Amino acid sequence: MDIKGYIFDFGGTLDTAGVHWGKAVWHAYERHGVNVGEAAFREAYVQVERRLGREDIIRPDFTFFQTLDVKLSLQFDYLKEKKYLCTRNAEISPRALVEDLYQRVAANVRHSADVLAELGKKATLALVSNFYGNLETVLHEFALAPLFQSVTESAQVGLRKPDSRIFSLALEAMGMEACEVAVVGDSLKNDIRPAHELGCTTIWLKGEGWNDDETAEGQADRVISDLAELLSCNISPKGTLYRI
Repeated sequence: MDIKGYIFDFGGTLDTAGVHWGKAVWHAYERHGVNVGEAAFREAYVQVERRLGREDIIRPDFTFFQTLDVKLSLQFDYLKEKKYLCTRNAEISPRALVEDLYQRVAANVRHSADVLAELGKKATLALVSNFYGNLETVLHEFALAPLFQSVTESAQVGLRKPDSRIFSLALEAMGMEACEVAVVGDSLKNDIRPAHELGCTTIWLKGEGWNDDETAEGQADRVISDLAELLSCNISPKGTLYRI
């Protein structure tokens, strides 16, 4: 039996090519010479993400650019409040980092869209994402919406990965059993492990993680470094791989 459907993650998978968003933002800090330590940045990143999870700051009509703008502005505010940001950084605007990141994301998404369009010719595609309630806006912004049969967003359904129930909702929307579906994501914790628990085939898009101590050994059925690898092989349930 062949794989009939694919469930993709969005953040860290379709938009940053496997790079954890924390690392993607940190590298923007480095490129623009923001003089702050990585430990302080990580603290700011985590605190801002928690705040965005608690408060309705991101509106449903916010684009990806606007979302990035809010996130980076809040990070800079936190770093200034904690006096982690040196005064010589006063001339650096978070908007410069936002424009930098957005351009890189747009390029990654174009590549992802090409892969998805080809994959969608032979399988049903769905999306499961921990997002802020504006994923529909973002998918239309990047012209990704037509590629997915269903979208399951944490803010809309009241469940967040790694809770495997959010994947169960997606399977129900697809009308498929877990054994018929492969889950593709960049996070072992949020994507691979819960999908494995349900019986899905798991494909880890391995990029630069938030931590360096994660290994897919014994956890993911398949490890890839580029989504285009999905087009160069047929993947059967539980990782059996047939090269074309």
